[in-house]
Amino acid sequence: MKQQATFYFDPVCPWAWISSRWMLEVVRVRDVEVKFRVMSLAVLNEGRDLPANYVNMMAQAWGPVRVVTAAAQLHGEHVIEGLYTALGAEIHLGGRGIDADNPDQIKESVRAALTTVGLPESLLEAWDSTEFDEALKNSHSEGMNPVGMDVGTPVIHVNGTAFFGPVISPAPKGEAAGVLWDGVLAVASTPGFFEIKRSRTVGPIFD
Repeated sequence: MKQQATFYFDPVCPWAWISSRWMLEVVRVRDVEVKFRVMSLAVLNEGRDLPANYVNMMAQAWGPVRVVTAAAQLHGEHVIEGLYTALGAEIHLGGRGIDADNPDQIKESVRAALTTVGLPESLLEAWDSTEFDEALKNSHSEGMNPVGMDVGTPVIHVNGTAFFGPVISPAPKGEAAGVLWDGVLAVASTPGFFEIKRSRTVGPIFD
């Protein structure tokens, strides 16, 4: 029986991007379907005492996830996967993401991604608008409530199990991606299991 997975992401997170590319490899080698939905690091961190540089990052993080939400609301959730791929190519592979010294950079990346997938540039009107915030927060809550608010992104739901991660760098390919999927499901679906963790020794590797 095909497994139905939902992958919750914030487009500005490099770790979620890497995991999303792994998830697409999993779909190739395991009997899994995946749909992509948004969570929001900006929503997650609302009201928290954050370092000044992170406050600035979260201020810029609202725009991209609002645009993805607007695209899904106006054009259907089926557009999310392609738009996320285009956003990742601009923001992560292209290195044109959040920049404190150039706050317009990430907006131009989102504009380019919309063009790539043939969505209207008018979706950028959602950048500073609260029009779609209720839908955004509903998606965020649906993704995060089952795992708790002390984790970030990615979050994956599958077969009634929800978990944060995996945080990986780089993303495994082919059967190695499937083996990781098997192992992640094995631990995440174990009653009473909460955490495996070790210190990161490398940064995001997008290859």
